[in-house]
Amino acid sequence: MTEPHTAPPEGTPPTVPQLDIRAAEPPTAEPPPPTGGFADRPPGYPNALVWLRAGILRDWRGVLGAFVATWFYLPVALLLAVWGGLSFGIVGLFAGGFGIEDQVPSALRDAPLIGSLLEAFLSRSGGVLGGFAGFVAGFLVGFLSVLVLPWLGTADEPFALVTGLVGTVVAAALIGVCYTLHRVLLEPRLLVISGARQPSRREEARLRPVLEDCARRLGLPSVPRLLMEDDPVLSNARTYARHVVVSTAVLTEPDDEIAALFSHELVHWRTGDEITSAFVRGVGLPLTLAHALPTWLMRTFPHPATNFVVFLFFWPVLLTMRYVVLPLHARDVRAAEYRADLGAVLTGHVDGLRRVLERRLSFESGRSGWDEAVCATHPPHELRLDALDRASVAGVPAGAAEPVTAERLFGQSGPVGTRRTWLLVGVLTLAACVGTGGLGVVQWAFFRPQAAVDGYFSALADRDSDAALDFLTDQSGVSDRRLLAELLRGEGYQPPTDVKISKLEREDDTATATVAYRLGDVRQTASLTLRRDDDTTVGLFHGWRLSGGLIPLDAPVAGPGVRLNGVEVPVAAEGPSLALLPGTYTATGPTNALSETPKETVVVGAGQGGASLELAPVLKPAAVEAVEARVREWLDECAKQTVAAPQGCPFRYYGGSAQKVTWKILEYPKLVVELTGPTTAQVGTPYETQGKVQVSGTSTYFGGSSPFTEEDGFTVAGIATADGDAIAFRPTAG
Repeated sequence: MTEPHTAPPEGTPPTVPQLDIRAAEPPTAEPPPPTGGFADRPPGYPNALVWLRAGILRDWRGVLGAFVATWFYLPVALLLAVWGGLSFGIVGLFAGGFGIEDQVPSALRDAPLIGSLLEAFLSRSGGVLGGFAGFVAGFLVGFLSVLVLPWLGTADEPFALVTGLVGTVVAAALIGVCYTLHRVLLEPRLLVISGARQPSRREEARLRPVLEDCARRLGLPSVPRLLMEDDPVLSNARTYARHVVVSTAVLTEPDDEIAALFSHELVHWRTGDEITSAFVRGVGLPLTLAHALPTWLMRTFPHPATNFVVFLFFWPVLLTMRYVVLPLHARDVRAAEYRADLGAVLTGHVDGLRRVLERRLSFESGRSGWDEAVCATHPPHELRLDALDRASVAGVPAGAAEPVTAERLFGQSGPVGTRRTWLLVGVLTLAACVGTGGLGVVQWAFFRPQAAVDGYFSALADRDSDAALDFLTDQSGVSDRRLLAELLRGEGYQPPTDVKISKLEREDDTATATVAYRLGDVRQTASLTLRRDDDTTVGLFHGWRLSGGLIPLDAPVAGPGVRLNGVEVPVAAEGPSLALLPGTYTATGPTNALSETPKETVVVGAGQGGASLELAPVLKPAAVEAVEARVREWLDECAKQTVAAPQGCPFRYYGGSAQKVTWKILEYPKLVVELTGPTTAQVGTPYETQGKVQVSGTSTYFGGSSPFTEEDGFTVAGIATADGDAIAFRPTAG
């Protein structure tokens, strides 16, 4: 295998080893006719894969330049850098011109001679210094912002950063390979569209023998397809992956100069230089296309005004291509040119190539802006002539170097890979497949939307409120995690059971799951919305969470004694008093001597808007008897009074002046007790169940007195209240 050929830096003469260059003698056998289709690839490669690999993997500098310039948005970074530099520079210009001398420490400002010199210097140059510093700061801010902003979201996720970079590299490589295949497979059609044509019989008879003779001298058993370009003025030759295109002006050249051109182009064809250039263009395809438009405009409308306008609009692209991509690619291009010139040495046409280089500025002008830019990176002709002179010098000392033949120049392509290489590739591929498969299994098992739904309901079944909350996107309603945990651990809580996901639809980073479950004895269905987490787990996996939060509980009677699952419900000043997780809760209310609150089951369904608690206290059966006993005690006290109108009592005597009055309750009224609150009740007497009272005494009338006895009905009205374990009665006025 030949040593790699490294081109010298731009502007320095190439170092060509003093080798014994011998032209390969043409074989005696007739060369086989060229084959068509994809078989027009150069000889010496076992298959097309080896050919493409050799060209793609050769120029890593050009590939790196195209990748960085395109996929890290260098034109945009350059644009923002210049605008940021100008903006900051203007600010720094005015800030420095009007206030920089005030920032000098007083010790320096007051120093003899130094202070006055420093003040004079800053007053006259402060604006320039401020503007320069502002431009540098703005340039760096604008440039780095474009490079850093796309990766800010992965700052806390190193694996996401690595996978993002790997994905970018893979995408660029795939585009480069696809573009290279496109150029190779469609090359005949693309050349016909660009103006190339099949040679005529006269052109074939003129050029074919020369081409085949050069191929025999280079040891090539076949030749590329020959196409013509109608240009009677400019002698031009251009090698593609499977074709050599020459202009019609070449027909007028001497045979040795034509042979020198063909020898040069055959080396380009044999070493796959066009494959290398196509892959570099493919990796930077967006930038290549952006560069094609301004170069086409300047080539089609050659005028200084056109060039100025085009540069004004496309200068970031033009500068990025000129000073980043092409210089890195130029090293391989220059090395390829020196190598191709050796083809003329091997075929014995050094003098012809020397005359071509001395007479012409270039014989490989490009069709597109990219081709013209690449051709502009060719080594200077004087350096190429100097290399030819040193390569073809006679009298090289014996043993100074191994003679260079076609085999040494082209090298041995070899198979696609050695057994050890394929073993390593297989092991790496297997490890990648196993690792990727394992990650896929983990993603499928634990980080799908279904896994989030299952985990959420499993946490409810385990009565683990913290785990359930971790599956929710909104936890703003959780005011007390301890209280929520106590509610789920209470005896009255029943989680959803028999959970089944009947349908799940996903769109981008959102998903909708239709879930059927059972709460108590009722089968329910809920539609739950899920969102994909922006953050990752261990830097690799994006989980899912259920949108929304807890279900608010509206409890109008919430107060002291109101409990859920034995836990007292806090009283909220405004809004819902509590937010709950799905399930059924057992609610109980306060109990006192007057009333009691029956248990109530609160059903909180998943995904519902809210739940309500309607605890209604009821009168205790024994409370009516207790109220009647309090009323009788009160009436008995009233009957003990010996006045015609007992104070605060429901009966009185209206017959005039009476003495020795006595009251006797003949029949107590039947009372109706109605709760007005957990601790109060309205007490009343219907007309048909009113009580009876007997009044006796002596009435005085016109100086005389006479005994009397009368009966009358009366009603009772008042308020019964619970006072601890006792009931109190307070009559109402009237």
